[in-house]
Amino acid sequence: MLDVSNLGCVRGERNLFSGVAFRLGGGELLYLQGENGSGKTSLLRIICGLSPAVIGEIRWRGRLTRDLGEDYRRELFYLGHHNAIKEDLTPLENLRVSAQLADEPLDESAALDALAQLGLAGREDLACRYLSQGQKRRVALARLVNQRRPLWVLDEPYVALDTAAIELVAGLIGAHLQRGGLAVLTTHQNVAVAAGTVRELRLG
Repeated sequence: MLDVSNLGCVRGERNLFSGVAFRLGGGELLYLQGENGSGKTSLLRIICGLSPAVIGEIRWRGRLTRDLGEDYRRELFYLGHHNAIKEDLTPLENLRVSAQLADEPLDESAALDALAQLGLAGREDLACRYLSQGQKRRVALARLVNQRRPLWVLDEPYVALDTAAIELVAGLIGAHLQRGGLAVLTTHQNVAVAAGTVRELRLG
């Protein structure tokens, strides 16, 4: 379903990677590994269409993603290394606003349930600027609870989380794979996902 062939990336005068190729089908997860600076985030951004590749092609359901445009972007969910939350908004407001911007309205009950699953019960109406880094990451990850787009692209989803939260997020990813979804993620942590087929790709 996701077919990446011969991708290359240059930043400044430095060749980050070349010849990157992989294919993922429904229920499959790709762990993208490599040292800092090896190009992991750049590759994720290229997959999402947020950065250009110097060479290579990406196909989704057999068609070039550059030809699909918004039709492709509506099929994927990208969670970057940064949380992309508004500090002045509450966790509840952030979750509902992000859903609305994605044209996927989320009612208050579902949003509250998602936040509770991520351990944020009692903090739903507190401005995010008062939360710890781990709690802010949980706000961002709460988007996964009701996320049904088939392709998830996640940059360091486990960063700043404790063991219980890491297991919860791994469970959300596993449930996504069981529904036939695909996922590409970077992580420096060895986290088991008890579902689907797991592949690995190392840059550098």
